[in-house]
This record gives sequence, C-alpha cells and structure tokens, in this order.
Amino acid sequence: MISHVEALQHVLERTHRLDAVTVPVEQAMGLVTVHSVIAAEDVPPFVNSAVDGYAVRSGDITAAPVHLQVVGEVAAGASTDRAVGAGEAIRIMTGAPLPLGADCVVMVEETERVLGEVEHVVVHTSVPVGTALRGVGDDIAEGALLYPAGTEVRPAVAGVLKSVNVRELAVTRRPVVGVLSTGDELVDDGSPLAPGQIRESNKTMLLALVAETGCTAVDLGVIRDDEGALEVALRHGAERCDAIVSSGGVSMGDYDVVKAVLSRIAEMRWMQVAIKPAKPFAFGLLSRISSGPCPVFGLPGNPVSSLVSFELFARPALRQMMGHQTLQRPAAVAIAPDGLARRTDGKVHFARVQAAFGLDGRLQVRTVGAQGSHQLAATSLANALAVLPDGDGIPAGGQVPVMLLSLG
Repeated sequence: MISHVEALQHVLERTHRLDAVTVPVEQAMGLVTVHSVIAAEDVPPFVNSAVDGYAVRSGDITAAPVHLQVVGEVAAGASTDRAVGAGEAIRIMTGAPLPLGADCVVMVEETERVLGEVEHVVVHTSVPVGTALRGVGDDIAEGALLYPAGTEVRPAVAGVLKSVNVRELAVTRRPVVGVLSTGDELVDDGSPLAPGQIRESNKTMLLALVAETGCTAVDLGVIRDDEGALEVALRHGAERCDAIVSSGGVSMGDYDVVKAVLSRIAEMRWMQVAIKPAKPFAFGLLSRISSGPCPVFGLPGNPVSSLVSFELFARPALRQMMGHQTLQRPAAVAIAPDGLARRTDGKVHFARVQAAFGLDGRLQVRTVGAQGSHQLAATSLANALAVLPDGDGIPAGGQVPVMLLSLG
C-alpha cells in the first residue's frame, strides 16, 4: 500500500493547467485569472457623501446649534452647479457628489428641517472638515494592482471588476469532465430491480461533485460489462472531455472490464492506498486524437469510497487544471466531544462526521453513525471528514484534524 499523499502527488504530477480563454466577467465566476488586473479608473471617481444629510462648510457650524439656509438638493446620480456659500447648506443623498464650497457633510440625524417660505436646517452638532466624505480613489486608485494572476473570481471580485469597467477577463477555462459508472448490476431508468441489481447512485453523486468543483459535468452514462462498449464510451468521452471520472472496477484481484480495457488503452497505475474507505484507486492518461492525453480517475464502486476518493484525489487535480492555488478542502482542528473510535489496521481513516461550532466557539465533530463504505445514507449527512491516524482513535474531548466539506 502507498500513502494518500503519495497517491495524490502521482496524480498532480500528471495533471496540468488548462489553456486560457477570454469571457465576460459575468461568466467568469469560480474561474481563475490568467493575468494581473490593474485598475483603469478611480473608485469613487469624485468626492461624494457617505450619508444622507447636508453639505455644509465646517466653519459655519463650529458654534452649533446653528440655522443654515437650504439652497438646493443633490441626489445620487445627479449633480448641482450651485455652490455652498456662507450660512448655506445643500441637502445631499448618499453617493451624491459634494457641491462646490462644502467641505463636510452632517448626517440628517444630527439636523432638524425647518420648512417655510425659505427652507432652513438646524444643525445640532459641529463636525470637522472631511466628515462623511468619500474621496476620489478612496476604494480603488487608478493604476493600482487589483488582483494578481491566479485570483479566483468570486461574486465580490466580479463586482469590483465591473466597478472599474472590466467587461472581459482572461481566465483558465472551465474543465469539461465526463462521468460514467460501470456494471451490469446498475439500474438507472427506474425499472423494477431484477435479482442482483441495485439502483445507480455513484454517477448522480459524482456529477454533482464535479459541478460543485466548478467544472462542466457531462453524463457519459451507465456502461454495461462489455469491453467493446466501455472502450467506445471511454474513447468518445476522452475526445469530448478534459478528464474522465469512472466509478467501479478498480478493486485488486477482481476481474473487471474496467481494468481490462483501461490497462489496454491507457497508461494506468492501479493503486492500493493506505486509507479507509477508498483503498483501491486508479489513475492514468488516455491518448486521444484531438489533443494531449486525457486524465482518467478510476474510483471505487462502493458509494462512500467513491465520494472519499473523489475528494482526496480527483477534486484537487481538477482544481489544479483550473489554475487554483489552493487545491484541498479547508482544514481545521476540531474537538470530538464523544470521541471517534477505530481499530489499528495500518491505514488512515477518513471518518464521516458532522461539524458545528459549539457554545464555546470551538469547532466540534460527531460521527454520523454508520461508517461502512456502502452506507451512503449516513454519509450524506456529513459535512466534514475527520482524519484519524492509525491507532485506537480519538478519546472523548480529544482534538482531531478535519477536512471541511461544507460548513454553513
């Protein structure tokens, strides 16, 4: 057996970043920038008010409370040619440009509006020059480095890019990943089960995991135990896709068409990894006509093993192909209030757990229950994997490293 670190290193050394494409910013979500982004504009482009209130001259309100004549109003998206003179004020809304002559803004809560033949405002507090103002370039200065190459475009990043008029962006393109399951026992059409048959679940789960990773998932179907049909599906998938994720047929000692076909048409490494679940794992490169070789991830058929194997090996490799700098799920150290039991077997166990923050603010994990590699129902409730080194497990109240699958 080899360690999961060695298995992952083998995969990462053979998967490479994809080519760049230019897309509208709105289509770049989850993708990674190829070049640094330099701001071409100031944000904001003019001095504006940070609050709703009155634009005034600071020197006029040093003896507050004072009465000022209201000589105009300016809203966001508008402007005024009227300057603020001595003893005057202009009503101003958040985001509106500061009128000439004013040097500060008093928020409306510190004022009292007096309506009459001539509108006045009573200012109840004095404020220094610059109060409640946003200066030119206060958020972003023209010429500043906004984002280095390798930045993932998230919603806030997209918003910033549009704020400086970046409309298109060079990014590493989104991988197209084909997913297939193999086996005569799998039923995927809702028909009644014959003796020995089971419902397909891995392909459905893996398609969702691929999409969650940020890739375009392609359903390559359920392939029967027929070498010819499987070879056609794999070769066809390799021409359409940047990578293939296959579930089933990688266990040592089992005769399976997956091993027979992939061993013949691809450069494969069939591994036994010192982990539980997901001990069997295969990875290789399938030659194709259209371009360079297509990575193939051979995951175990047991559904929990398939999920864990994807998280440990396929997901980091796909993220590397996308240009991400962080490949693994977030890691943390948690408390196991009830402990996490296991037996010595020479493997690292990835226990499926529920993680949540306790009243003391510390991350806590508890087992989801059944830990069998076929028991997907229990695993479906897990939002983290607890990493248990070989030994007797974690005592009650002990610390354990965890891989966070989600935490919301």
